[in-house]
Amino acid sequence: MTDATMTTGTKRHRARKLQATVGGLYRAAGGDFVTAPADELELGFDGIVEDFHGGATRRTGGREPWYPRGTEIRNERQLSILSFAELAEIAATLDVPEVKPEWIGGNLVLDGIERLTWLPPRTLLFFEGGVTLKIDGDNGPCRLSGRSIASNYEGRADIDLGFVKAGRYRRGLVAWVEKPGRITLGEAVEARLPEQWIYE
Repeated sequence: MTDATMTTGTKRHRARKLQATVGGLYRAAGGDFVTAPADELELGFDGIVEDFHGGATRRTGGREPWYPRGTEIRNERQLSILSFAELAEIAATLDVPEVKPEWIGGNLVLDGIERLTWLPPRTLLFFEGGVTLKIDGDNGPCRLSGRSIASNYEGRADIDLGFVKAGRYRRGLVAWVEKPGRITLGEAVEARLPEQWIYE
């Protein structure tokens, strides 16, 4: 699936499509990022309606060291997208029975795409019901999510930092709403990956 381009050793990957289904839906209706299962999600241009991570803009934190904390920027993190397979890999690495999507603020679980976290930025997710999400990029694992997992396993304070390593390249993706509407459980999804190349 690669073609040589302008320089020797440089490759590009053609645009392609992958199929998936909605395996889980969750929303954070409370005052923190932890979510709860839902049968459907209503999405506007600001993200999930009345969700903790909703909004056209957000405040910066440790992920954006180039800004002072609390700087208002565009919210490209309206939804957290996860894979049950990757969560199982994280759990195995942490030596725990499971890591539930809601413990780490997941909003959407997609089934059927291997190495979900590796989908490139600009990938579009087209949902059967009409919603379109645009992938901003991978969601780096943090200690806050690690503490949330640890709170479900007594005596495992090591998960706090352990998750940062265990979740690397498996923590899922963040996305924003390009076309609003409603997402339901079991819905079909088509992921359209853009043409890719590496700037060397």
